[in-house]
Amino acid sequence: MADVTLDALREVLAESLGELRKGVSGLGVEQLNARPAAGDTNSIAVIVTHALGSTRSWLSLAIGATQPDRDRPAEFRAVADDAFAAWTEGSIAGCLGLLDGAMWDPARRVTPNWITPVETRTAAYAAAHALSHLGEHVGHLHMTLELLRGGA
Repeated sequence: MADVTLDALREVLAESLGELRKGVSGLGVEQLNARPAAGDTNSIAVIVTHALGSTRSWLSLAIGATQPDRDRPAEFRAVADDAFAAWTEGSIAGCLGLLDGAMWDPARRVTPNWITPVETRTAAYAAAHALSHLGEHVGHLHMTLELLRGGA
């Protein structure tokens, strides 16, 4: 029997990850690495790298999978190359693949290995945070694309 919570999680996740896919589609390396708002703003490469790293980490916690090795500070130094779109696609598949055959226990206690001080949360919190944080970065991506295209 399908788990309606995991089904809903997959649906919302796929929508947001699809926005990341569309955001990088057709962009060249220069556009992926541009910082159209100048200053300390993030490039599309940084936004997408961090969004995917965070999403995979929080989803892993939510479903009880092994937490991936993650260097969060390095996500903000990401520089795209010609393989960035393929890397993005592989990372999207990895995030969605986490839900295949997943066992859902929303009350299970989880502890992220990348946060200090240590915070213990529930699996339900981890799933909700994965989606909300991803959604924030999809919005950042859209704003950055608008600036890159000269709109605003």
